[in-house]
Amino acid sequence: MRENIFLLIILIITRLFVIANFNLLIRVITYFYVFSSIDMAVISIPSSTTMFPMPQQVLRQNKEVVMAEEMGCARMLTLNRPDNLNYISAKVALALGQNFEKYENDDNADFVIIKGAGRTFSGGGDLHMFYDGRNTRDSCIEGTYRMYWLCYHIHTYKKPHIALVHGMSVGGGASLMTPMKFSVVTEKAFSSTPEINIGFHPDCGFSYMLPRLPGRLGEYLGLTGEKLRGKEVVAAGLATHYVPSQKLFQLEKRLVSLKNGDEDTIRSVINKFSSNIQIDERSILNKLSIINECFSKDSVEEIIESFEAEASKKGNDWIMPVLKRLKKASPTSLKITLRSIREGRTQTISECLRREFRISMNIQRTIISGDFYEGIRAQVIDKDKSPKWNPSTLDKVLDDQLDLIFKPFEDHDLELQIPVDEEELYRWRGKYEKFQLFSSQPSERQKALRSVSSRESVFV
Repeated sequence: MRENIFLLIILIITRLFVIANFNLLIRVITYFYVFSSIDMAVISIPSSTTMFPMPQQVLRQNKEVVMAEEMGCARMLTLNRPDNLNYISAKVALALGQNFEKYENDDNADFVIIKGAGRTFSGGGDLHMFYDGRNTRDSCIEGTYRMYWLCYHIHTYKKPHIALVHGMSVGGGASLMTPMKFSVVTEKAFSSTPEINIGFHPDCGFSYMLPRLPGRLGEYLGLTGEKLRGKEVVAAGLATHYVPSQKLFQLEKRLVSLKNGDEDTIRSVINKFSSNIQIDERSILNKLSIINECFSKDSVEEIIESFEAEASKKGNDWIMPVLKRLKKASPTSLKITLRSIREGRTQTISECLRREFRISMNIQRTIISGDFYEGIRAQVIDKDKSPKWNPSTLDKVLDDQLDLIFKPFEDHDLELQIPVDEEELYRWRGKYEKFQLFSSQPSERQKALRSVSSRESVFV
């Protein structure tokens, strides 16, 4: 009988270790101790989940929305809302901003790593937060403002920072990943800017980043919400390195063990773990000639018309599902997105963030449309996937209405107050800066910027 009890104990312990439920494990062992007089002195219970080194350790037992750890000269930030896809709330944005600021001024901190707990990096902004505040004017202004300031801070950060991305990195999550000096993705990672599906626009710096991708890929990604996966994210220029998932935890261990965290040392370490990328022949990145032709048109209507013409040609079956997504998106969002990306092509990151903040607040205020809240309702709240856009068609979205979305606030104090001084703004160059993409007749300030040496570019 006693042997059967011990066998049962072993089976239960094995099962509990598999699911990593240590609190329940402790209770079960305690119960068996009471009823079968097991000598607990010979049993060692781990104090945390760290005895099992997993690449994306779930930290949900800790109540902090962002876990901050100091490891030698490394600083680790972990988005810690795994049960909610590590959505970025106002509280998350605040915690990230405070820690990034703290580490930038910490002489003992050489670099910062950011990752997500669980199976995803981040699913983006917390849409429930916005929807819950839909009936109160500017209810989410604090969270929005903090997020934009955080994005500016990341773009201009003085020290190397590294994103370790395994799983989803979309919307606001991608805005944390892409500006990092080093952004590492695995084969399980995917990234997109799907805001047009909820009546919003690619923001948090994406009107700066998208037009600096190869050709017209940025317009394509912004208007279709297309996902890029693993190696594609690197090939497109939205990440710097591809590391197979089985090596990700070893890379993390190696990074946090560094005695010197200068940029060259970090690059050398990541290079040792990274793999060369070879894009599948079916990848959207191999369709750039068609994308460039269609998405260089002047208006959304012309883009769709050109895309439809290409869809009728042999071998272009991939276009029809994309067209379906385009036509299902918010007409207002499509027009806002195209205009925002086109304006961002010749603007600095500071100018883009200020404009995007203006657009975001005016959308939240439903200046010309309530599509944002309708999109959240259809996709997240009721999940019927059938939004009722208003206006319902592209021809009903007028230019003078769009002007209201882009127009500066009458109250100047409401504008995003980020530095515009060139020395401050360009203390550390954005990695996707491509000077040749400036207009053919650049301003004197843009000419001056061309002489500033850039950081390492992900464009090859």
